[in-house]
Amino acid sequence: MTPIPPRDEPVFRSGGQEDGKVAAVLAWGLYILSIPSANVLVLVGLVVAYAGRSSASGLALEHLNAQIRLFWSVFWWTIACWAAIAVSALASVILIGIPFLFIFLLAWFLISVWFTVKSIFGLINLLGDRAP
Repeated sequence: MTPIPPRDEPVFRSGGQEDGKVAAVLAWGLYILSIPSANVLVLVGLVVAYAGRSSASGLALEHLNAQIRLFWSVFWWTIACWAAIAVSALASVILIGIPFLFIFLLAWFLISVWFTVKSIFGLINLLGDRAP
């Protein structure tokens, strides 16, 4: 019987070049899907970004930090739009708030589009700054 040669086992250690890249790409992908998911996947992307940040280094860490900053910069604007939508919906019973309801729904949609586009351009800019 011939002995079985040892397989190449993965090396699990921190500090390698690959640390955080999967989390960075996953967070970016979830941010890109913000519009189709009505911003639900953005919350998942934020959790992934926070979780992946502890083991990330280099470019991946910069990207995760940029994605977290982007989320928090848009968060309060989204809350303000939702509050305005709720007030407009209540006022639409009187027929005065219907135009405002549409305006605030459009504003929320534009914030979501801006968030998605900013996520895409943020990664492109980050990668462009690192090009040799």
